[in-house]
Amino acid sequence: MKRILVTGGAGFIGSHLCKQLLQDGNEVLCLDNYFTGNKENIVPLLTNPYFELIRHDITEPYYAEVDEIYNLACPASPVHYQYNPIKTVKTSVMGAINMLGLAKRVKAKILQASTSEVYGDPAVHPQPESYWGHVNPIGPRSCYDEGKRCAETLFMDYHTQNGVAIKIARIFNTYGPHMNIHDGRVVSNFIVQALEGKNLTIFGDGSQTRSFQYVDDLVTGLTALMGTDVQVTGPVNLGNPHECTMLQLAASILDLTGSSSKLVFQPLPQDDPQQRRPEISKARELLNGWQPQTGLREGLTETITYFEQLLKIQKP
Repeated sequence: MKRILVTGGAGFIGSHLCKQLLQDGNEVLCLDNYFTGNKENIVPLLTNPYFELIRHDITEPYYAEVDEIYNLACPASPVHYQYNPIKTVKTSVMGAINMLGLAKRVKAKILQASTSEVYGDPAVHPQPESYWGHVNPIGPRSCYDEGKRCAETLFMDYHTQNGVAIKIARIFNTYGPHMNIHDGRVVSNFIVQALEGKNLTIFGDGSQTRSFQYVDDLVTGLTALMGTDVQVTGPVNLGNPHECTMLQLAASILDLTGSSSKLVFQPLPQDDPQQRRPEISKARELLNGWQPQTGLREGLTETITYFEQLLKIQKP
């Protein structure tokens, strides 16, 4: 049994990861300040004697004896990370310093949940790990993009200077149950709008593309990366290479929900990437053939069911 710390453990991805780590027979410490995390996500885990919940902000140091650390704490949707951009940078940078310091002290292996946003609005498509990115350092998204890029720098420096065992995962658009209903991401936006009979909001002309990964596939990839030899540091892309336009995504959600909602178009936000698709040959090679198993329609069906139940709960 390993003792594993998950920062951001009550969040969308963190809650699924905590559940899987417990199922694998580990003791799990879940750290969250609930800025975007939700205690409801981990309520089913509270009865497990090997699960511990701690309210804590990783911009402040934290001390515990652990074997592994998954550093997931950071608001990840534009609505949330732009609400307090300075806090977003602090969470990425100071949080990385604090967690790396902990890993160094207790000789724990540590994984950084980085993001495809380090590639910015890419000039290379699809995006391999060798691509350095095309990021605006002073734009409205830079608090998140550059914060995550700096965190990767810190991870590599702690590894080369202090010998800390690190893993860096670059996570591409992920969706599934436990998404925040108000997070402003396109999958949750479209599903909630469709279920409530509201118009689906398309930014730009809808031709921009994303590649959507179901959360179960991501969790499998994260644990597989953590389990690799110490020589494997990453970064490693974790995403689904199936690419679709926003118009195609909207059509799929309207079809699966049976909604008669219409599409409305609004201007594209500044620095919004036009294309996003991971090149995952490195993950396939290093993670024992890992690749996403859940098709988009299958994953959307599960996510729609979750939001249907959530909206029923919230209605008076």
